[in-house]
Amino acid sequence: MSEPVGASAVGRRKGVRGVLRGAFLAVALGFGGWAVAREWDAVAAGFARLSWPALAGSLAAVVAALLGAMLTWRTLLADLGSPLPPRPAAKVFFVGQLGKYIPGAVWPVLAQMEMGRDLGVPRSRSAAAFFLMMPIQLATGLLVTLVTLGWNRYGWLLLFIPLLLVLLEPRVINAVIDQALRRLRREPLERPLTRRGMLTALGWALTGWAAYGVHLYFVAPQVGLLFAVGAFALSWCLGILTFVVPAGAGVREVAMVAVLAPQLDQGAAIAVALSSRIVIIVGDLICAGLAGIAARRD
Repeated sequence: MSEPVGASAVGRRKGVRGVLRGAFLAVALGFGGWAVAREWDAVAAGFARLSWPALAGSLAAVVAALLGAMLTWRTLLADLGSPLPPRPAAKVFFVGQLGKYIPGAVWPVLAQMEMGRDLGVPRSRSAAAFFLMMPIQLATGLLVTLVTLGWNRYGWLLLFIPLLLVLLEPRVINAVIDQALRRLRREPLERPLTRRGMLTALGWALTGWAAYGVHLYFVAPQVGLLFAVGAFALSWCLGILTFVVPAGAGVREVAMVAVLAPQLDQGAAIAVALSSRIVIIVGDLICAGLAGIAARRD
């Protein structure tokens, strides 16, 4: 008996999606490896100054920060109507995030939309959760910068706070999302974002910034923990504003060297910035690998 045409078409689509996902992962891992090899000499010099306990502590803090980012995204997705169990959510988020090492800003969201679809998450909802993370990270990052690095030096960041507060108001966000979906001729979101969901996401984002600061403190303990939290938050905010550069590569390091200048000489600051970048790349790969293995076991 021949296979129904509909079933055959579904099988072919699944096969194509499998091939595309494999290609995506291979390209992402290739760019991640290239990012390490490209700066290997400078990175090796920076790592030579660090002890293994410091590196282990820094990597553990990065993993905690990445978990905070995943929980921010998962909270937004659940508030929009698609609650996911922790392991499948971790796989979608962490594997999709590897796309940030590919030039262009679309790969992480496309990967998350595709993997989320297999779990019953509408593509529009995945895209909304992904893009909502940017104003949340910017707002909390700028707030952390102001609190930790001082109002006298970075008070100009206050100019961005009113705009970000408007962008974080659920009624404004829901109106913007609905308008965008109408322009794309898509159905509106079934459940609008709530203020409780937004506040919970903001809390996880702040937890992530604290963990990132601990990560930088392990790499450069001489700058102090409070300064490390603010320095990383500011450099990251500047990095994520560069959509074309993979994962803010180069921009975040330049910003971090400039922020660390009052505390470290330029050579030491460059080594710290590069060491931080490599630890984060390793953390991304570890989280994606562990999340994929855990989800496969389920």
